[in-house]
Amino acid sequence: MTEAERIDQLFEAWNNLDSPGCAVAVLRDGSVVYKRGFGMANLAHGIAIGPSTVFHSASVSKQFTAFAILLLAAEGKLSLDDDAQKYVPDLPDFGAPITLRHLLHHTSGLRDHWELLSLAGWRYSKDLITDDDILAVVSRQQDLNFQPGDEHLYCNTGYALLAQVVKTVSGQSLRAFTSARIFEPLGMRNTFFRDNYAEVVRNVADGYVETQSGIEISNTNFDTVGATSLLTTVEDLALWDENFYHPRVGGPDVIAQMLERGRLNDGSEIGYASGLGIGTYRGLTIVEHTGGDAGFRSDIIRFPEQHFSVAILANFGSIVPSDLVRRIADIYLADVLQPAPKPGPSTFPQPAADALELLTGYYAEPRLAGRVARLATRDGKLLGGYDIDYDGYALEAVDHRRFRFSDFPNSEIELEQQEGEPASELTSYFDGKRRHQYRRLPAYTPSPTELAALAGSYRPVENDMPYQVRVGEAGLVFKSVKSPEIKLTAVAPDHFLGDCDRFTFTRDENGRVTGLLMNSGRIRNVRFERL
Repeated sequence: MTEAERIDQLFEAWNNLDSPGCAVAVLRDGSVVYKRGFGMANLAHGIAIGPSTVFHSASVSKQFTAFAILLLAAEGKLSLDDDAQKYVPDLPDFGAPITLRHLLHHTSGLRDHWELLSLAGWRYSKDLITDDDILAVVSRQQDLNFQPGDEHLYCNTGYALLAQVVKTVSGQSLRAFTSARIFEPLGMRNTFFRDNYAEVVRNVADGYVETQSGIEISNTNFDTVGATSLLTTVEDLALWDENFYHPRVGGPDVIAQMLERGRLNDGSEIGYASGLGIGTYRGLTIVEHTGGDAGFRSDIIRFPEQHFSVAILANFGSIVPSDLVRRIADIYLADVLQPAPKPGPSTFPQPAADALELLTGYYAEPRLAGRVARLATRDGKLLGGYDIDYDGYALEAVDHRRFRFSDFPNSEIELEQQEGEPASELTSYFDGKRRHQYRRLPAYTPSPTELAALAGSYRPVENDMPYQVRVGEAGLVFKSVKSPEIKLTAVAPDHFLGDCDRFTFTRDENGRVTGLLMNSGRIRNVRFERL
């Protein structure tokens, strides 16, 4: 079977007239050695996907925004160490400068604008979202997730702000600047930043998701660029990819800067450069970025030492391009890839069910509104997860105190426990490095009186969207007029989990409930006041 036939097999599930799908391009030594479309770009009109089909590429957009910034830096028109507020005056003063370099590397500490917009009432991919909307919610922020440079946390806000920097410095929109300086010189004729969601675009794919009712359209309603909104094809991405080997735009210095990893304040290096992730796969260096918005998924992965890349643009939310690009690499690079790690089941004797029960419960970081870990058992197995109120993922013992997640063997936990007693502490590890420490929480079930004391109206101090906390049949419920209902599970007095978010009610010195703190994936300690 040829390499092309093996790739065809990988995508057979989407190769029909009733399914959305994707376009694929395989690039080797400067040539496109495989390109094909699978499935339908438009189900209603029966239009098939081809290599020239235009897709919304989601966060694959970020590398082009970063490249624009580095072009301007190379021309001396800005410095990566400039304070972003110099170019975006609406950015609040948080007491410490946020530099362009922080924005590029996701180390700014800014909260993610998608979650901020959701809190303020926007419904992602359903309501129109503009650059002005993003600037409006960002300008009202009073706190950061962390001090600039202290941590790395993926943040779309930074790239939306970088688009504004390009506009301020160049006098052109990001769309106009990148078209003139990047896409046209490289011959990327079907690539541009879409800054008008209502614009008619020829040969563009619709996005789709699968629901309980069947396959439904799921497009973006974005008039915002920088973090997202690049329209492109796999054929055009091949031209962009080759620019990293033979720079026709930017030159070697800009290319080198694109691949320079960020550093934190403590000097440690992160795995993110300028709109690109740097890592390894089966022993080989990779440069990669994925993307996902509404029903669109994307990935372009580069093996620079092998001059080999794969680009996938998909219009079906269930497709996982990051898995597929690696399976294609497995086909073409089999002779140089190291054997795939396949950790087998642990050979350590697994604890008995009664011993596992002594480990179950909630554990929390010893700080206000800290992370929460949960351990539970089912069918004699230990299950665990973080900031969840459901069973979680399977764990297996690797020694007397340590367990690893069966599906994520790089992630482990270690428990402190006196013989015959419930565990008292939990420490998480990733790749052998200590991450977070948790203390066991006493079992807690709030009384109806305690729940009633927390019910009422709350409002984020940084926007005007009121939320209601009410007592439902199974406990507290958190909801606004435009958000889905979130059921809250109590883990300790005033501390709740819901939909993978943490809710911590706050009180004054007299014990009166004054508000709450909400922590989600990319926003921390968002303050609500009680009305």
